[in-house]
Amino acid sequence: MKYYLQEMRVHHYIKNLLVFAPLVCSGQFLNPDKLLPSIYAFLSFCFISSAVYFINDIRDIEKDRNHPTKCNRPIAAGHISVRAAICFTLALIALAILFNCLCFHPFATVLLVLYFLLNLGYSFGMKNIPLLDVTILAAGFLIRALYGSVVTDIEMSDWLYLVILSAAFYLGLGKRRNELKRQGNDETREVIGKYSFSFLDSNMYICMALVFVFYALWTMDAKTIEAYHGSRLIWTVPVVMLIFMKYSMTVEGNSDGDPVEVLIHDKVLLGLCALYLVLMTVLLYVIR
Repeated sequence: MKYYLQEMRVHHYIKNLLVFAPLVCSGQFLNPDKLLPSIYAFLSFCFISSAVYFINDIRDIEKDRNHPTKCNRPIAAGHISVRAAICFTLALIALAILFNCLCFHPFATVLLVLYFLLNLGYSFGMKNIPLLDVTILAAGFLIRALYGSVVTDIEMSDWLYLVILSAAFYLGLGKRRNELKRQGNDETREVIGKYSFSFLDSNMYICMALVFVFYALWTMDAKTIEAYHGSRLIWTVPVVMLIFMKYSMTVEGNSDGDPVEVLIHDKVLLGLCALYLVLMTVLLYVIR
């Protein structure tokens, strides 16, 4: 079973926590009528994202076998047969549909299907088209947040939408930057050779600057101030800036640029993220 869990990329479920973003930022996290649908939505995205990983690795089995690290993935290494992987993928999709039905909303279902189709297209060739590959990665983050917004019937702020989108592009460009640095024109990832360091660096930091601006505007927006009875959320802006600056410092080192790997292996970055969560909890749920 450990090989299946490894192939499911369980540690990447941290990205699916974005489903809770609209709920947390609305100050209604403790509302059981809103929390339960969010939990179902989170589980639905966990299973559908794992299904995508299985499909991608089945599709790229031969390329992965020639890759220095991806050759250790269970399907490429032969620990899971292709037939077993296909059956397990179907089971994951069925579970995703089940939990989606538990928090059913027509538009939420459309978003889940869109996420699956985009990633299916990514696995079957779109990942080799520059800019489109990063756009699909960024869309995945945004769809998670929108999905959480729909199932809880909580409108997501326009500024928060722009924060997530800018941050998603920043993370995607950073991933490509370090893949280029570590692997060069790698035959197992055709699109890498189509990017340059100057392009990736400049656009990465434009996106980071936009995150700072949009996040600050969200904290100072009239609707945000009215909802939380003041502009105290602006106190979190310096912490957000430090998180992104530390992330940038890390990805410019020997990291492979994968957002999850960067986060779980950087104790300082984890500490800053924990500080942000504590600060947001106090400002949203303690000081009312």
